[in-house]
Amino acid sequence: MARAAQRFYAGEAAKKEGAAKQPEAAGGSGKAEAPASESPVPAGSEELKKLEAAVVEKDAKIKELKDAYLRSLADAENIRNRSKTDVENAKAFAIQKFAKDLLDTVDILELAVKHVPKEHLADKTANKSLVDLFEGVNMTRANLLKTLERHGVESFDPLDKPYDPNTSHALYQAPVPGKTPGHVFAVEKRGFVIKGRVLRPAQVGVVLDPSGN
Repeated sequence: MARAAQRFYAGEAAKKEGAAKQPEAAGGSGKAEAPASESPVPAGSEELKKLEAAVVEKDAKIKELKDAYLRSLADAENIRNRSKTDVENAKAFAIQKFAKDLLDTVDILELAVKHVPKEHLADKTANKSLVDLFEGVNMTRANLLKTLERHGVESFDPLDKPYDPNTSHALYQAPVPGKTPGHVFAVEKRGFVIKGRVLRPAQVGVVLDPSGN
């Protein structure tokens, strides 16, 4: 009887031990196995060559886009500079026609001042009216020239300077003793420039070389 009880309890223990081992065998260690890592692309393979070619093509495209962007910036800057210059020139030369019309008035006033005999101006008592008129005309002429200068119109007098066909117009030539041939010895009308550009050339007489050279 005792032996039968021992065999019964031993069987039960074996059953329990077997039941405990079954989940362990099914689950293993209980840890998830890590997935196998992807193998690297072999050097020299067709796939690697394609990837390298794609990178080179992309770099070239980036460089092309960058160059195009820089050119666009440069073009925009050039347009701004040209526009600024055009606006400044438009302002500077807006009065060109008006100023040129005023030059006739300057010429008349200078002729009036030029043709008053100096000996008449010496006697301010006897010729007071003439002296006063002369001074008034001369002041008007000087003020008109200053007004033109404030707007960028300046006069120049090439007397005794080498003749320059770019800024002066020779009305006549004549040999003049003591004067250098090719130089201006008389100025009939002074010249004018506006912002460095000739508005009207000076009208002058030029010393002629007697030898004809």
